[in-house]
Amino acid sequence: MATAKAHTNIALVKYWGKKDQDLIIPQTDSLSMTLDEFYTTTRVVFDPALTAEQIKVNDQPVTGKGAERITKFLDIVRQMSGRQDFARVDSHNHVPTAAGLASSASAFAALAGAASRAAGLQLSRRDLSRLARRGSGSATRSIYGGLVEWHRGHDDATSYAEPIMEKLDFGLEMLAIMINTGRKKISSRHGMQSSVITSPYYASWKEVVANDMETMKAAIQAKDIPAIGHIAEENALRMHALTLSADPGYTYFNNETLTAIQAVRQLRDQGINCYFTMDAGPNVKVIYDRRDRERIVDGLAQTFAPERLVVSPAGPGIEIWDENN
Repeated sequence: MATAKAHTNIALVKYWGKKDQDLIIPQTDSLSMTLDEFYTTTRVVFDPALTAEQIKVNDQPVTGKGAERITKFLDIVRQMSGRQDFARVDSHNHVPTAAGLASSASAFAALAGAASRAAGLQLSRRDLSRLARRGSGSATRSIYGGLVEWHRGHDDATSYAEPIMEKLDFGLEMLAIMINTGRKKISSRHGMQSSVITSPYYASWKEVVANDMETMKAAIQAKDIPAIGHIAEENALRMHALTLSADPGYTYFNNETLTAIQAVRQLRDQGINCYFTMDAGPNVKVIYDRRDRERIVDGLAQTFAPERLVVSPAGPGIEIWDENN
């Protein structure tokens, strides 16, 4: 028996597209910030008395494709460890599921940590990152805290994440504007593949990411929050241009997404350094220096109810508790 807690991460430079769907090898590198406020806690027990997997998320049984995805992941752990027992999985998500808030990142990072430890494996963080990737690409980054880079690699051994700065010593912070916490209609996996196959601009996107990775790492080294925010904002807009240019075109934005973007831009016009980013969902994340937090929250509260504004400093890496003894 083991329990793990892992936090979500939001990409500042996004990957948006897989080269290998089975191993989840991305088309590009990426770089993210782990968030303290959103996390998943998962307990796993391999029990020889079980005749089938027992999986619950937020105390509700998981069936269908969701259960198949988790079982497929547990099969990888069983293969690595030599165990044959079915597992009891009990997971609690402190983040809305499939709403563009990286719930799969924290979910599969926590599952990787708890399942591997419960199966008797003592994986290094790099190997844990590689394992988490097999469940969800972004989960590979949630093994670490702070600012994290995912090396795309070319196979299972070379595609993993590593930290750039686990404990931030400058004021970078994020705020999530909770626009819609419901499940999105187009999954990230489907949306990515559609963009890769049909967008005429996808080759240019890979060049954009390569350049943004270089400039973002330089901005982090310089602790230049306006530069970090600007690069992240432009990267997000160019990623979402891939969704609009796919065939058929689609978007994760809704009316309130555009309202939030405009609100952030208005604050910037007033001299407050804040920038936005979005993943595959309508919710907008704001990047800023924590010294400006109060002014930004007050400004956004003119448009959005305060309970819809969730402030999050950088979060920690995965924690795992071995409960066998």
